[in-house]
Amino acid sequence: MTLKFCTLDVFTDHRFGGNPLAVFTDVPELPTDFMQNIAREFNLSETVFVVQPRDPRATRRLRIFTPARELPFAGHPTIGAAHVLVEEGLAGVSGNSGSFLLEEEVGLVPVSVNRQANGAWFIQLTAAKLPEEGPAAPSVPELAKLLSVAESDILNDADFAQVYSCGVPYLFVPLRDRSVLSRVSIDPGASRKVRAATGIGDVYAFTYDPAREDSDIRARMFAHEFAITEDPATGSAAAAFAGYLARRSWHREGTLRWTIEQGFEMERPSILYLEADLADGAVTAVRVGGTAVRTSDGRLTSLD
Repeated sequence: MTLKFCTLDVFTDHRFGGNPLAVFTDVPELPTDFMQNIAREFNLSETVFVVQPRDPRATRRLRIFTPARELPFAGHPTIGAAHVLVEEGLAGVSGNSGSFLLEEEVGLVPVSVNRQANGAWFIQLTAAKLPEEGPAAPSVPELAKLLSVAESDILNDADFAQVYSCGVPYLFVPLRDRSVLSRVSIDPGASRKVRAATGIGDVYAFTYDPAREDSDIRARMFAHEFAITEDPATGSAAAAFAGYLARRSWHREGTLRWTIEQGFEMERPSILYLEADLADGAVTAVRVGGTAVRTSDGRLTSLD
């Protein structure tokens, strides 16, 4: 059996930036453990298998794997898989714009695409689940130990650590500035304790002190539970982050927008565009968008 795949860099407009992704397009039904072994072999933050949908409304179904486990939803695999489907004429998009549904374990994920003036596709997903607040975050001393920073480096007033999820829960920790963020290093022992106490293994540290003039936020994401030391760009975290940010906005109606830079400390600069619709102060929709660049094509041959 031979399986065709391609790789992309997602949430970037140039090769060797963004978050790398492997996409296997229109594969047959495969055993879950076989797909997991392939993802472990690629050893990227995620590998996605595009299969036929179970729901007839969906264009395709996505099976998304980290090197350690399958995920119910993830942003950069959704954006990357959508890019491949559009590029290969499999998404039913004609002209310079269109929309379709992708089926994931979290539900149906609406995707819209628009071709930019430079020819690149801007791809935007709408989260299937709205942000939900999770369990209480660890104390500031515990967070300082977890991130290997001083307690005074962690914000704890209007901004304070919280857990939010759009299918995958993240611990959001606000830091004083970009220099503090650059020094973050996850303490393995503290990480195990936090995971045991809260069930949360993914840590999203951020600051309102970005490097780019066009950005609003700079972030880093660590997921030791998924065998990901650090992730260059995390769409599912950005979607959940909309709940955190919207709670702190004085706006109660309309659309809020943020530009997030991530992966810069890894020399994989990534740009994520986040939107949240509000009605009477409540989040009614969350969208995450960006561009992707195809980097390689190949075949995986199974000896089974």
